[in-house]
Amino acid sequence: MQLIAEDLVIDRGSRRVIDGLSFSVKRGEVLVLTGANGIGKTTLLRTLAGFIRPFRGFVRLDGGDPELSVAEQAHAVGHSNAVKSSLSVIENAAFWNAYLESGDHSGERIEAALRHFGLEDLAEFPAAYLSAGQKRRLGLARLLVAHRPLWLLDEPTASLDVASSERLVAAVNAHTDEGGLAVIATHLPLGLERARTLDLAAQRIAA
Repeated sequence: MQLIAEDLVIDRGSRRVIDGLSFSVKRGEVLVLTGANGIGKTTLLRTLAGFIRPFRGFVRLDGGDPELSVAEQAHAVGHSNAVKSSLSVIENAAFWNAYLESGDHSGERIEAALRHFGLEDLAEFPAAYLSAGQKRRLGLARLLVAHRPLWLLDEPTASLDVASSERLVAAVNAHTDEGGLAVIATHLPLGLERARTLDLAAQRIAA
């Protein structure tokens, strides 16, 4: 499986953010997007997720399900945690499992996701009363409640302490170890295995 982006040109309003960008991400690999704020990391991730249509170029997932779009085969986690405050921690996880997973609704995947992100003791706790870090961990737990081969993560360590960041890194490493792909925008070194970097500032200068 391979994510391929070819000759991407992306505009936001009247501003050209990405100009002629091509890259690929192979099975079991992480592509880390770097660059200053406003360089286009979030815009690129949103384009890969299908939220923004590029002015030119295309994105495809070779070896994926030909009946599904790239977006339908991806987890996209942005700056919002997408946590429903009116639900408990486990109800939020169950919602994402039911929404995203067509097969396994046994609860084992949900419990494993909460356990991985250290939320098992808060399972019945109202999400409205979680701390910022706990809400971020709950938002990230949806990566594990349903299988998607491609993970698109925008500053995923925001609001996380060191121990919680290590939980995320472990999840990403396990995902790529099983043949998954990931594209991650971050300002911080994460110590990920099988990762390479795409500097969007350098790409813009080259363009």
